Amino acid sequence: MSLEELLLEKKPIIVKRWFHLILKTYPADTVGFLKKQKNQFSNPVGHTISHGIEELFEELLQGMNPVKISPILDTIIRIRAVQDFSPSQAIAFIFLLKKVIREELQREGSENRISEDLSRLESRIDEMALLSFDIFMKCREKIYELKTNEMKNMTYGLLKRANLIYEIQEEEPDLKSSNIINSK
Repeated sequence: MSLEELLLEKKPIIVKRWFHLILKTYPADTVGFLKKQKNQFSNPVGHTISHGIEELFEELLQGMNPVKISPILDTIIRIRAVQDFSPSQAIAFIFLLKKVIREELQREGSENRISEDLSRLESRIDEMALLSFDIFMKCREKIYELKTNEMKNMTYGLLKRANLIYEIQEEEPDLKSSNIINSK
């Protein structure tokens, strides 16, 4: 049995364990809520992560097309980018998949038989992590851009209300009365 076939067979177990490891990256009071609420409207974060990692796992087994995988990663990374995670914490969930896969293969006793395939799979997981980092940084840049614009607008509004800013009317210069034109 190939590694992909074995992992596809164990997909429900792997995805469930991966999800629980991801939840452990959140504060304890949040974990309880994320585990209990299955409804996507009551728990959009838990639903997005759960659904997203399932799709990521499927794409990983199919060879990991960056065009298909980027939007899936984006939905998860956007959530983690606005939360209080450092960049390494935000993308660490990708590496948790390696741990889950290795543990499942050890239980099967098949880790040594498929070590070359496992090495290729782990390289794809590393590629996924690098792609995640790029997405995370774009999200954080956008957040900082929005915060900067908000501060500028707020400062401008305060200065205007305090009558410390005056609008300067831009008028067309009167070129006929100018000394430059008349000096010819």
